[in-house]
Amino acid sequence: MSKPGDKPKQPEFHLLPKIINGSIAGIVGVSVVFPIDLVKTRLQNQTIGPKGEKQYSSMLDCFKKTYHAEGYFGMYRGSGVNILLITPEKAIKLAANDLFRFYLTRPDGTLPIVNQMLAGGLAGACQIVITTPMELLKIQMQDAGRVAAQAKAEGRKIERLTATALTKRLLAERGILGLYRGVTATAARDVSFSVIYFPLFAILNDMGVKDGQAPPFWWSFLSGCAAGSTAALSVNPMDVVKTRMQTLSKGSGEKQYNSIMDCVTTTLKREGITAFFKGGACRMMVIAPLFGIAQTIYYIGIAEYLLGYK
Repeated sequence: MSKPGDKPKQPEFHLLPKIINGSIAGIVGVSVVFPIDLVKTRLQNQTIGPKGEKQYSSMLDCFKKTYHAEGYFGMYRGSGVNILLITPEKAIKLAANDLFRFYLTRPDGTLPIVNQMLAGGLAGACQIVITTPMELLKIQMQDAGRVAAQAKAEGRKIERLTATALTKRLLAERGILGLYRGVTATAARDVSFSVIYFPLFAILNDMGVKDGQAPPFWWSFLSGCAAGSTAALSVNPMDVVKTRMQTLSKGSGEKQYNSIMDCVTTTLKREGITAFFKGGACRMMVIAPLFGIAQTIYYIGIAEYLLGYK
């Protein structure tokens, strides 16, 4: 019980449990939705042939062909490197957002929407040091089956590399910068996503607060799903550009792009505006549960209990 003259207890920010919660959230989330993410990558990378032919006619067709050609574990191709790097990536993203929100909160306890967007954008900028190489390696692993299937149909053979072999090759050929191919497109996607996602999630999650009590876990889950799917669809054009720029092994007739502008103009000219929303439904199906699960685990605060903060 406080005594007269005592100063009110200042809110505290504990970074370590935030990082641990973000790590757990990332591993659980990506393990659940990875097969959908693989389909998203393959749909975004396929281009329409001169006669309008497509390797995959739909999301379901891609699922069927991938499963038939590569089996159950083929749906998790590239998941190892993703799970390994999603731990620091999600830890940085979620913890950094909370850190910036903490310091951008006004003395009266309010956090204007502009400050929320700034906190989200800064968190998105912090994560690209991990996201860029993670996405680069993941995309090669995910898209290898599509390129191999196309080559097989044409009577050619494509050498498949492991994530470790690919990393060694990129480091030998281009140094550390080889792992940061497409970093500008990645930054544009992740910063804009976070600017939309985090304020929207906070607004939706706060609607579940009753009598000063934190919302139930299912409310945080639904808030994460709604905010995640909205932000995912909004930045899907940049995700398509990023995916195409980071794909190193192209199929027949597919172009290597020199810059973001080259990718945008070429895609627009050859495939039209709808090409920028390829894999949009898949991406929403990936991001919605991924962030729903992540935010639920994050807000449950497993690490706080384990470390004795609660």
